[in-house]
Amino acid sequence: MKTRIKEFRAKNDLTQAELAGIVGVRRETIVFLEKGKYNPSLKLAYDISKALESDIYELFILDE
Repeated sequence: MKTRIKEFRAKNDLTQAELAGIVGVRRETIVFLEKGKYNPSLKLAYDISKALESDIYELFILDE
């Protein structure tokens, strides 16, 4: 799965640590998500999209 978290995080002027705090995970989780090394739960994906004021489909792109 590819993500655009880093791009949207930058638009919202948030650090990885700040986003992690908002959604209740460790900074490392955000790092792994941005690198595509971790697939989030549906709840975490929803929480991140809400925190970044974006649509979940804009943030997460499924590899075919």
